Amino acid sequence: MAQNGSNSTVKLIGTWSSPFALRARIALHLKSVEYEYIEEADVLKSKSDLLLKSNPIHKKVPVLIHGDDSICESLNIVQYVDEAWPSKLSILPSNPKERASARFWAHFVDGKGFESIDAVAGAKDDAGRMAAAGNLMESLAALEEAFQKSSKGGEFFGGENIGYVDIACGAIVGPLSVIEAFSGVKFLSQDTTPGLVQWAERFRAHEAVKPYMPTVAEFVEFAKQKFNVQ
Repeated sequence: MAQNGSNSTVKLIGTWSSPFALRARIALHLKSVEYEYIEEADVLKSKSDLLLKSNPIHKKVPVLIHGDDSICESLNIVQYVDEAWPSKLSILPSNPKERASARFWAHFVDGKGFESIDAVAGAKDDAGRMAAAGNLMESLAALEEAFQKSSKGGEFFGGENIGYVDIACGAIVGPLSVIEAFSGVKFLSQDTTPGLVQWAERFRAHEAVKPYMPTVAEFVEFAKQKFNVQ
C-alpha cells in the first residue's frame, strides 16, 4: 500500500478523450491532490514504456502512480484516492448500505450503460439500431430513477456534492453526446430523463469536471477521426 498524504510522488497516465481518465482527474481534483499528468499521445496506435510497465495486464489508461505503486482501472482509482487522501469531502458514502448502492450503480454504468452505448454505435442496420436504442433508453430510465432516489432532492447523485456515482455516471456523458450528434436522437430528454438532463448540465459545469472534460464539439471531432467519419 502506498503511503498516504503528499510525501509520495503522484502521477496519472491518461488521454484527454478518455471518459475513464476523466474519472481519475475528477477524484484527484476533489481531494486537492497535486499530481503530474502524463498524456498518452496515441494509445490506440502505440503505448509508452511507462504505461506498459505500470499496467502490464490491460495496458490501458488510466493508471495512477503513487510512489512506487500503480493503481489501475478507473473506479478502483477513484476508491483508492478517496481512501488514500481522507478529507471532509468523502467520495464514497460512509453508510454501508449507501456505499453498496453506489458501487452497484457504478458497475451498472460500466456494464449495461457502456454496453448499450457501444451497441448503438456499432449497429449495422436499422433493426439493430432500434433494438440497441431501446436498451439504451431502458438503462437511462433506470439511472433516472436511481438519481431521483439517491439525490434526495440535491443536485447530484451524491446529494449536494459530487460523489462516486456522479463520477462513474459522468463517464457516459461524452459518449452519449457523440451518439446524439451522429444519430439526431436525444437520449437524454426532458420528457424521459428530466433529472439526468439537469444533472448532466450541472456535472459538466462543476469546477472539478469542467477543466478536464472535452466539449461536445471536441468529442464529436475525435470520434470522426477515430472512426474515419466525414
